[in-house]
Amino acid sequence: MIALSVTAMKPAMFLFLLGLSLTLSGLPSSASSPGNPPAASAAFSADDFDWREMAPALFDASALPAEEGLKIMLENSQVLRAYVANDVRAECKPGNSRCDSSQDGFTLDGEVTRRIDGIVKEGLLHQNKCAVIDYPFERQSFPFTQISALRSENRQDAYVVLQFADHTYRAVDVQAKYGQPYDTDIFDRYSVFKYRQVSARYISKAVFEVNPVDGAVMKVAISLKAKKNH
Repeated sequence: MIALSVTAMKPAMFLFLLGLSLTLSGLPSSASSPGNPPAASAAFSADDFDWREMAPALFDASALPAEEGLKIMLENSQVLRAYVANDVRAECKPGNSRCDSSQDGFTLDGEVTRRIDGIVKEGLLHQNKCAVIDYPFERQSFPFTQISALRSENRQDAYVVLQFADHTYRAVDVQAKYGQPYDTDIFDRYSVFKYRQVSARYISKAVFEVNPVDGAVMKVAISLKAKKNH
């Protein structure tokens, strides 16, 4: 569970987030038409995730009240939508009284959004002037093990942290996709690769935490700070 004090959102604060236990357009299209069961489970790899696609949702979240901001962040998480969508595919079959995909108006995307909104409602915590949600991925075959989202209640800052399953992604994969990091650092138990996006409205950063022994990526923390007078 995330537990931190948000007094000044500075680089040190962002590195602290790396020690914590993460767009809809990126999700493969698989919405069901009314009366038809969802498609079979869709494969999702760590490389399907792109941290840069989270920036617009984080920016929107930074301007909303805490709970609404977290909902926007998680509803637009490519990773969370893929995970929940596979649950829906497995469960929502014709005749299932709890989730019947043959009912009028049923769509895969709509059911996924409904379930994510439930995750926010059930898991929301308020700690140290922050709204926080931790959601574990219990399915072992998924390339991530947890998503955490944080929205400051008094600053226009938003964060998502994704933990990778063991050896599903490597430092060489990160550099192949995003290029050379603008900065790196080495700590006692991990190294970090830092990336950023700068726009007229915000600065978004991603810090990948890497095991220096085998090059496996352990987690990524994505942050966004809205610029004043944007």
